[in-house]
Amino acid sequence: MIIDAHLHLSSHEYMDQTALAAGHVNTPEHLAQVFAAENIELGIVMGGEDAPAFPAAAPDLRFCLGVRSERLEADPEAELARIEKALHDPLCVGLKFYPGYDRRYPADRCFFPAYELAASFDKTVVFHTGDTAGTHGVLKYAHPLGVDEAASEFPGTRFVLAHCGNPWIVDAVEVAAKNPNVALDLSGLATGNFAPDELYMRYESYWKYLRMWIDYLSDDAKIMYGSDWPLVNIPAYIALMRRVVPERAHEAFFCGNARRIFRLGAGEFEPVRR
Repeated sequence: MIIDAHLHLSSHEYMDQTALAAGHVNTPEHLAQVFAAENIELGIVMGGEDAPAFPAAAPDLRFCLGVRSERLEADPEAELARIEKALHDPLCVGLKFYPGYDRRYPADRCFFPAYELAASFDKTVVFHTGDTAGTHGVLKYAHPLGVDEAASEFPGTRFVLAHCGNPWIVDAVEVAAKNPNVALDLSGLATGNFAPDELYMRYESYWKYLRMWIDYLSDDAKIMYGSDWPLVNIPAYIALMRRVVPERAHEAFFCGNARRIFRLGAGEFEPVRR
């Protein structure tokens, strides 16, 4: 079985065109067909600013609520109430932050109450790290080293570096190696539709570099599969990751780690008050 720990579900034109370029159709029905064909049991939708209402045709999905600095700064009380309401939802498995687009470092104090809330509900905080889409993002804020300070300040909060900090893979791996509460997802490292073996050979030095640092990490419990759908063809990306990630880690990488890190299957619970 596979858990897709990083995907998107929205209906605007850009996503529709991106899905077509990847060999998909950007609909819940099509996503459900892909999940069934690829033995994907569950997906985690990233970043909507409201708790999504998943259509009946969609596969089994959870979500990470999007959190933006401008809302926290404009009306902290209202924004934290919104976040807490979402965290009560059993379909909510965490929060998603966008430091590069917000132009705020992960250790900016405006985010601290949200990290504390996530920990009190035993839910996970995900950061977009690495390259940003478009020129409006600022890379220094999205650099994975920025997560180190947040992870150190909040050792009781689980953090995930999305996209393994690409292209700063070594920095992302070091943050995960140093901090027990940090894990990595390997989503979005390729886009579009491609032949996996051909893409691997074309960028062989990159994939071997990634594999080298996965081996350096020496902790297969800290890496997770995610597709970044609809940006990539899911069957092709699964095949590529099977080649890149060591076979010894496949079960943990494709399923077990996401189940543990996002507390999937734990059911509804009350937050732990501190």
